[in-house]
Amino acid sequence: MSKQDDFAAMLDASLKASGSQKRRARQGERVEGPVVQIGRDTIFIDIGSRSEASIDRHQLEDEHGELKVKVGDRVRAVVIEGGDRPRLAVRIGKGGSADIAQLEAVMAAGTPIEGTVQKAVKGGLEVEIAGKRAFCPVSQIDTQYTADPAVYEGQTHHFKIIEIRDGGRSIVVSRRALLEAERAAMAEETVSRLEEGAVIEGRVTSVKTYGAFVDIGGLEGLVHISELAHGRVASVNDVVQPGEAISVKVLEIDRTENPPKLRLSMKALVQAPASNAKTQQIVEATVVKVEPYGVIVEFGEETKQSGVVPTRELDLPPGGDPRRAYPIGEKVKVVGIGQDQSGRPRFSIKRVEEAEARANYREFSKAAQKAEKEAGGLGSLGDLLAAKLKG
Repeated sequence: MSKQDDFAAMLDASLKASGSQKRRARQGERVEGPVVQIGRDTIFIDIGSRSEASIDRHQLEDEHGELKVKVGDRVRAVVIEGGDRPRLAVRIGKGGSADIAQLEAVMAAGTPIEGTVQKAVKGGLEVEIAGKRAFCPVSQIDTQYTADPAVYEGQTHHFKIIEIRDGGRSIVVSRRALLEAERAAMAEETVSRLEEGAVIEGRVTSVKTYGAFVDIGGLEGLVHISELAHGRVASVNDVVQPGEAISVKVLEIDRTENPPKLRLSMKALVQAPASNAKTQQIVEATVVKVEPYGVIVEFGEETKQSGVVPTRELDLPPGGDPRRAYPIGEKVKVVGIGQDQSGRPRFSIKRVEEAEARANYREFSKAAQKAEKEAGGLGSLGDLLAAKLKG
């Protein structure tokens, strides 16, 4: 080997040792690495680039100004300035700042950005991101329609930048895009481990006349009305309510569809459960909890049992607030209307008056029959025949 070849090999080894062969960090890229040095205003992180990346110290401080990391801790961040001396940010948005070029890089990389909702405006929300004003259309606030965007005022969320126009004077963001991406990732994980016959926890997302749709981790499946409970179910709302947490059994997975179609069952989990709260039986109960899908009540003097009164079975005026109408500890009369998949009783408050009327009528009928029997058991027709014979 010549001296020139020896020198080239030594130079190449020197460059590798000095880190010159390391990659260049790209603006908008998500990176991770250990803290290697902590300065008064700047913290340095090894992200595998040609030189250590820097991040403003306040980015890694809590609300009290205390540093949350030490040397050796790993930090996840976004590259807001690329090149040989990359600059990072843990959060772009609230508590941080970025110019339009950086925001465009964040948009290109699809990196989430933190924003605070300032107010509800016509057609959506005004959001502050990185010290700049952005707009989130109402259709991009959530995966479901948002009837009252004002409920988000003052809240901080992560958004995805979907459009920058007019030199940054018009920035459009979406929260829905991030939620859908999270849901897709969750669904992929769920599908990979899901098997027919599995029992899994889920939450009712919507109720139709033919059944209920249930989210089981990013995936929605259908519990047909025939699979809700043993016996005939007159209305799906009598068994489940949107927002209610339930257990289901996976009957079938159709993987030919994307996403896969799931057929679920609630009644497959129980065998004709028994309960002390029979249908049409009126009981005294105490409100112990109020959920989005209804009111939880407790009944029974010796053995305490619990049941649920679905929202639609509460005696509420239009727009009434269940929490105000049925505070914790309130004593109520309820009538049994069946059971859920676990055998827990389901009740109604608004049907109590009707059930009491039927009970009173039955008592009246029994009393009338008893009086008639004591009078001779012949009734008015017998009285007529007796009078005829005497005449």
